[in-house]
Order: sequence, then C-alpha cells, then structure tokens
Amino acid sequence: MRTHVLARTIVSLTAVAGIAAGTLAAAGTSYAAPAPTARTAASAQASILATNNLGLSTTQAKYVQCFLRDAPASYTGGIDGQLGTNSWKAMQRHLRAYWDYNDSIDGDPGPNTIKALQRMLKFGWNYTDSIDGIAGANTKAAFKRFANDFASTYPC
Repeated sequence: MRTHVLARTIVSLTAVAGIAAGTLAAAGTSYAAPAPTARTAASAQASILATNNLGLSTTQAKYVQCFLRDAPASYTGGIDGQLGTNSWKAMQRHLRAYWDYNDSIDGDPGPNTIKALQRMLKFGWNYTDSIDGIAGANTKAAFKRFANDFASTYPC
C-alpha cells in the first residue's frame, strides 16, 4: 500500500511540475509576443510612409521613374515602381524647374508638391479641379494618365 501511495505522490508531483513548467513557458512566450508584433507594425508604418505612389500601380510608378531618369530631374535611383523619397525629390526638382514649385527638395509629396503636380497635370493630362494641394481622385486619375503617357519609355 505504501508503494501505491508513493507512486501516486510521485505522479502528482510530476504533473504539478509539468503544469508549472508549461504555465511558466506559456507566460514567457505570451509576454514576449508583443515585441515582434510592435516591430512589425513599426516597420510596416515606416515602409508606408517611405513610398507614396498616389494611386499608381507599380508598373505606372516605373513609367514615372523612367520619365524622371530621362528628364533633367536627375533621378538616379532604381526603377522599382515605388515612389519613395528619391523619386519624389527628383519630381520636386522637375516641378521646381517647370511648374513653380518653391518649397524644399525633401522627397515628401506634401501639399506644395501636390499643388505643383496639379499645375503640371492641368496643362496636359486633363486635370480640371482646383490647385488645392490635395491628392484626391481627380489628381490621382490625371497622374495615372501622365504615367501611362510614358509607357513606351519603359524599360528605360
């Protein structure tokens, strides 16, 4: 009988130790899980902020990059279809030279960049709304027409 009680005690202690170890292991992983998720969210946000295609597809953005490479805008980056900081700096240089852009060349397509872009799009790509610095549906549609006009230069 003593052996039977001793065996039950050992089994019980083993079960308790296993449960405790499992609980600690689960607590450790559940505590550590938010850190990678936070890093992933921050990385995703950074990449979203780093590119702004203004509604263009990757292919259309490549057309724009080819235009910027061939224009006096001095774009030397990759033709990757992602209008990032370097693409927008080149666009700002182009807009400064021809479309009355007078803000800093910072690669951020902010309201002043969009206003100059709208002036350009009004000239030849059927943009008919006001020059307001807001990249709305009509600005994006005209920008797509602009991009598609350079399809024949791709690959550049």
